[in-house]
Amino acid sequence: QVQLVESGGGLVQAGGSLRLSCAASGRSFSSRAMGWFRQAPGKEREFVATINWSGGSTYYADSVKGRFTISRDIAKNTVYLQMNSLKPGDTAVYYCAGSAYMIATTTNKYNYWGQGTQVTVSS
Repeated sequence: QVQLVESGGGLVQAGGSLRLSCAASGRSFSSRAMGWFRQAPGKEREFVATINWSGGSTYYADSVKGRFTISRDIAKNTVYLQMNSLKPGDTAVYYCAGSAYMIATTTNKYNYWGQGTQVTVSS
């Protein structure tokens, strides 16, 4: 079993930055992908970014490309999402997730989910 715990959310003004963290425990992630998704009120959960745990390959949603950076610290079993140039449209609950696939961009390919952390961007 895998446990994921997110932290780092909060309230920030437009143009500001936040860094989310997701600490993982349980089974090894050596051959899996980790991802970040977000869900705004009344909307479906959407893909934000993913990273292959062992190789470090990354992939981003077009809406965050150039502003967000996903990274991981293998020694700490932690994945990060650095969010810069935040916009009010980035307001959502952000979820960390773990996948058995090498890289994955859809929710149905993720087996493990954190509880989510709220990010609110004010205009």
